[in-house]
Amino acid sequence: MVVCGDDALARRLAAELRSVYGEQVTLVVPPAGQAPGPPVVGRARASALFGRVSAAVQRATGSTGNNGNGGSNGNGEPATPAPQLEAAELTDEVLAEAGVERAAALALVHDDDETNIRAALAARRLNPRLRLVIRLYNRRLGQYLEDVLDQAAALASPGVDPHEFDASTTILSDADTAAPALTAAAVAGSSKVVQAHGVLLRAAERSAAVPGDSALCTLALLSDAATDTQGPGTALPQLLPDEASVTAADGRGRIVLETVSYSGPAQPVSRSRPLGSLLSPRLRWSFVGIVLGVVALAVTAVFTTGEHPLRAVYLTLLDLFSINEPAIGESTFRQVLQLLSGFVGLLLLPVLLAAVLEALGTFRSGVVTRRPPRGLSGHVVLLGLGKIGTRVLARLRELDIPVVCVESDPDARGMALARRLRVPVVLGDVTEEGVLEAAKIHRAHSLLALTSVDTTNLEAALYARSVDPELRVVMRLYDDDFATAVYRTLRAAHPRALTRSRSVSYLAAPAFAGAMMGRQILGAVPVERKVLLIAAVTVAGLAPLEGRTLAETFRPGAWRVLALDTSTGGPEQRPDGRERSEGVVPHPSGDPSPGLVWDLHPGYVLRPEDRVVLAATGRGLAELLGRRPRTGAPVPGGGG
Repeated sequence: MVVCGDDALARRLAAELRSVYGEQVTLVVPPAGQAPGPPVVGRARASALFGRVSAAVQRATGSTGNNGNGGSNGNGEPATPAPQLEAAELTDEVLAEAGVERAAALALVHDDDETNIRAALAARRLNPRLRLVIRLYNRRLGQYLEDVLDQAAALASPGVDPHEFDASTTILSDADTAAPALTAAAVAGSSKVVQAHGVLLRAAERSAAVPGDSALCTLALLSDAATDTQGPGTALPQLLPDEASVTAADGRGRIVLETVSYSGPAQPVSRSRPLGSLLSPRLRWSFVGIVLGVVALAVTAVFTTGEHPLRAVYLTLLDLFSINEPAIGESTFRQVLQLLSGFVGLLLLPVLLAAVLEALGTFRSGVVTRRPPRGLSGHVVLLGLGKIGTRVLARLRELDIPVVCVESDPDARGMALARRLRVPVVLGDVTEEGVLEAAKIHRAHSLLALTSVDTTNLEAALYARSVDPELRVVMRLYDDDFATAVYRTLRAAHPRALTRSRSVSYLAAPAFAGAMMGRQILGAVPVERKVLLIAAVTVAGLAPLEGRTLAETFRPGAWRVLALDTSTGGPEQRPDGRERSEGVVPHPSGDPSPGLVWDLHPGYVLRPEDRVVLAATGRGLAELLGRRPRTGAPVPGGGG
């Protein structure tokens, strides 16, 4: 596989492919003098500030900063780097030297969209069967480019069975791929997630079976130290065990699959504004008083002048709006009533003007920004509405999680989305006093610091911890070494609180690596020294699945069907004559997604049109898809 890039994402992607999937990788990067460096705004001040804080914490706690996690925050690189090729531009000659003509997949992760597009067109011409993964932020352009490159691959290989090779084109954005992990870290405290059809899944480790557990299934049984006769660390975990093995392994640690959900209060989102919310109570009472005055004048006119009630109301309104003839030569009662009606009309004019101004102000405040409501608690405070923050905000609102945003730029990229979603926004510099208090940080569930400046994120996290020492904090930090130092020290200072410091490249690399393995790969779940793959496949053409029941398709240690995607079609007839929907049992806690059904009847028969989400080992997935692993290459999760 070939990875081309000019920032940390390229190196991390190469490390992910080598360490998790066991792939052979060639890395193409610009020369050392031309590679863009990390942003320097506030970096020196942040390092100096945190150096002093870290030293103080270590002196107070007597800790060296090691959190018992190997001194790592998950950003570690493998010991042996991938073969590297330096090139200023991705020309045809450079791509050929990198081995694109013989490669299985190519990742183009330059920060410049035009560079990635040029290289993708050249690579598709050199190798029509190449699997392409391209980094683009523009979604619409990405869809068009994906269709064009897939069509070019199909036309370049006429008469070839598409199942024999995967020449797919996948367009990804680092913001889109990092957003689910950041969302899960804020909600559930874990950034190790897999996204399947809009549902966030995470693999959680359990020490033993829990009665009433809401887990979807058991993915693996961890190695049992009691039966490890060759020394500690030599026993292997049991991947995709059957029910008998799970039942027999009472008290043994296990990895279960569960959905990431939010159980706190939902944020009310007002899509329409009722008439009563447009006017203040004082204005409403003023209108009531004017209406009562008109009714009193009309009733008085009926009794004093003998007019018909409807005519009395009509004349009163004419006098009210000063469009009636003067009552000269009429009775004294009629003249007095006309004067009183004119006076009420004078009172009506300022009330109408105030109502118009107040209604316009209400609409304007609804279009611009909302302030955090009183009594708000259990929410997520999101700092920064840039490229990353905008995507995270969308994901949080999809999960119906209450959010309060803090942004210093009123023209930031995500301000339009916040206004459209009716999300409260506090405009101001987060480093200024009173800004986080306005966001109700003292009653928040977690803090997501996603600005592009490390100093700002660090200062906000330290201040939030001073307000609430047990607040869940997730920070976006550019430099991996700096992120590790922040993670260690904050864990040492606040051992009971959850702290996550992540770079976007660290969070985005697993999604890019999964796409390079094939469009059907959704993600990977590490299980000790093995890896399970989560994939989405169509049943058509797969003999182990097509025409078989779910119980028959399950192969322990190889693959297991997890869910059925029902969004591709309506109910159909099963072989026994019943509708397919009768074979689907709703999930006890409700279907996590309208398009996925998780708790399937064991007798459900898979049809060629079905699309399923399954967990498989590397060898198991290769066998299921009818592919052979490369000779000499380790297969993740398959014993290599």
